[in-house]
Amino acid sequence: MDKALLQGDDRKTWGTTVFVKELKKVSYMAAPMVAVSVSQYLLQVISLMIVGHVGELALSGVAIATSFTNVTGFSLLFGMAGALETLGGQAYGAEQYQKLGTYTYCSILSLITICLPVSLFWIFMDEFLIFMGQDPQISHVASIYSIWLIPALFADAILQSLVRYFQSQSQILPLFLSSCATICFHVPLCWVLVHKTNLGYVGAALAITLALWFNVIVLGFYMRWSASCESTRTVIVGDVFASIKEFLGFALPSAVMCCLEWWSFELLVLLSGLLPDSELETSVLSICLSTTSLHYFVPYGVGAAASTRVSNELGAGNPHSARVAVNVVMILGIFEAMTVSITLFSCRYAFGYLYSNEQEVIDYVGEMIPLISLSVIIDSLLAVISGVARGTGWQHIGAYVNLGAYYLVGIPVAALLCFSLHLRGKGLWIGILTGSSLQLVLLALVTGFTNWQKQASKAQERIFEEKFSNGLLA
Repeated sequence: MDKALLQGDDRKTWGTTVFVKELKKVSYMAAPMVAVSVSQYLLQVISLMIVGHVGELALSGVAIATSFTNVTGFSLLFGMAGALETLGGQAYGAEQYQKLGTYTYCSILSLITICLPVSLFWIFMDEFLIFMGQDPQISHVASIYSIWLIPALFADAILQSLVRYFQSQSQILPLFLSSCATICFHVPLCWVLVHKTNLGYVGAALAITLALWFNVIVLGFYMRWSASCESTRTVIVGDVFASIKEFLGFALPSAVMCCLEWWSFELLVLLSGLLPDSELETSVLSICLSTTSLHYFVPYGVGAAASTRVSNELGAGNPHSARVAVNVVMILGIFEAMTVSITLFSCRYAFGYLYSNEQEVIDYVGEMIPLISLSVIIDSLLAVISGVARGTGWQHIGAYVNLGAYYLVGIPVAALLCFSLHLRGKGLWIGILTGSSLQLVLLALVTGFTNWQKQASKAQERIFEEKFSNGLLA
């Protein structure tokens, strides 16, 4: 009996040791990834803030252009690069280092190709905006700003791929340092180009472009000359083109999964513009969206760590370790969500002062904060579980889930509550919160019923299949 008790204690101690070890690995990745994702998000926010001091027309045009380019371009690249989290992470976990390089160059090539039709669309943005009923002057400003952002789009195609390349190897320090350096480079550059030259709002777009290319160059130099990248940067050109079909098989569902969620929140703002007091409703919803968007990048860092740890362990054929990683990141996600949500709710009566001096806006924001606090909890868990989905390769499942949750449930419920039951902005937010909650429940069920042994086998089959086929052909 004593021996059995000791064995039970040993198993408990071993389980605790494994959990703590995994917690350290995830935390080491998550904290810097938060800084990386927030810094990338802040590039456009800082530019918008600096342009705000130029004039109302410039601010309106740049705000519309920022939203438009995010929806039609940057979100697409961000989503497609998620395929590299699956393929690159699993390849690195399986110690097939050259395949990580192959998938990275394949990602860069595919994303740059996507930039070509997007760029053409941006050139004629003003005609599209005028057709949609926007003011011609604002549309003209938005079009010029977007045209100057086209080089930034190509830079982002490379940057998103490089970020996933380093992330797949858990090389977070170069990402952290390059992101911090980019922000430090961008802020004074943007201010000088906007206010100390004749460029005006065009200077803000140019500053974003130069900042993104600066980040790409820094990471590119590190990839080329660092000894830690020696085994993963080598590539055979023929393998890159041969892997495009496989990459797109994950990239397109990943883009759909990301964009469907992203676009649903943009649609929320458009619907608010149809309300009687549209100026107030749009302002408050914009404040709420800005708050949740900025917060989202905190749990996204945890989700990025989850993606890397899960993909690495599945590629290495360690299903138990992958399951432990999922448990760890979910606990971290819950802790982060509760901390932020409680803090936000406690400050609900004063939070509106951060954005406005209008008492009507401040009071309305205070009324929305309880709903925002719930959204923070849902978004945190979604960001983490979406990272698990990318690491496992469930992008196609995520695409169907997001389509159903937001466009078959969330947005119709939002429209019903807003316009039929006259709940205005609250109704819109309750509707989209309903969609997010359904998305979380469905993805949680998929995760909970996952056979991790089967997923590990599929990952290894995927990584070693091409190598085995080449061996037969030889």
